[in-house]
Amino acid sequence: MTVEADLVARLNAVPAGRAGWVDFENICVEILQHLFVPPLAKPKVQPRTYSGIDRRDAVFPNREDIGTGIWARIFRELDARLILFEFKNYDATEIGKEEVNQTRNYLNTAMGRLAIVCSNKLPNDQAHIKRNTIYSEEKKVILFLTKDKLEEMLFIKERGDDPSNLMMDEIEWFYLQHE
Repeated sequence: MTVEADLVARLNAVPAGRAGWVDFENICVEILQHLFVPPLAKPKVQPRTYSGIDRRDAVFPNREDIGTGIWARIFRELDARLILFEFKNYDATEIGKEEVNQTRNYLNTAMGRLAIVCSNKLPNDQAHIKRNTIYSEEKKVILFLTKDKLEEMLFIKERGDDPSNLMMDEIEWFYLQHE
């Protein structure tokens, strides 16, 4: 079994809901490290703000500020020095506008204007509408990556291609669908 196939199997074995939230977060961080480190730096997991009020799930430093690579382009386009990932492993509860608002509030000028919500299911329509409003008002891009997209990126890497291309695809689709 390849590393990628093992990660997919472990991701799919995580139960939805509270029973699996820690495991979901841990396997997602492991997958993202496998996919993107390098060029991104190792993540800061559960970092808190100085006051301790805010706690972000995972933040990957993006030091690719020059060059022609995808992460360098993302750095320049969205001032994305730190890539924020939030993890949602919901069962019966929908991923809605509140979760999008929470993610938006975690972004600041120093971090940049890109955040990714990794979830076990697609967020609802209100979440999609809210992220469009956030982009219109603040130019912050919040992407939704489901387990299916994580699996797709793992298979892209397994074939020897760059999974970062899928991240750029997601940003471009966001721009195309924005209204």
